[in-house]
Amino acid sequence: MVISDKKSLINKELTSVMEDYLETIVELREKKRVVRVKDIAEGMNVKMSTVTSMLKTLNSRGLVNYAKYEYVDLTKKGAAVGKEMQRRHGLLLKFLTEILKIDLKTADEDACRMEHALSPVTLDSFVDFMEFVQTCPRAGENWLQYFKEYQLDRHRPEKCQARSEIFSSEFKKRVDSG
Repeated sequence: MVISDKKSLINKELTSVMEDYLETIVELREKKRVVRVKDIAEGMNVKMSTVTSMLKTLNSRGLVNYAKYEYVDLTKKGAAVGKEMQRRHGLLLKFLTEILKIDLKTADEDACRMEHALSPVTLDSFVDFMEFVQTCPRAGENWLQYFKEYQLDRHRPEKCQARSEIFSSEFKKRVDSG
């Protein structure tokens, strides 16, 4: 294989299955000191031959270091992708369970599908919204309109608090005069 062919293999877009493998390997590395093909197969509920085939593909793309009968290790690039997928999954799972109150099983399945489809911009906005919901008091009819302002203010909850106090005093005046 010529070098230019190898470069194009490495730069090809990853499939959601490839990302899932990298995420699984990251999770297994956190639990165990070494990762084996058998561990990956059990974690993903697939056959060992399927794992071996995927590891060869990931190895050719420079995402894992894999040799037959050896432990599996992530390259720096593979670890970065795996950790990003893990981060995305966790954030989406938290949003679905804590904000939307979706049951854990459904939320986990949905988060797994969503983590591959959302752009980094959309995911970052999800994260911002989660922080906004959790830190800013829900005061006034225009509460959601303040979300963009919250993002622009670099997530400063004290601005939300000040807005909430203004709303509370205006509401109190209306009630007292009514």
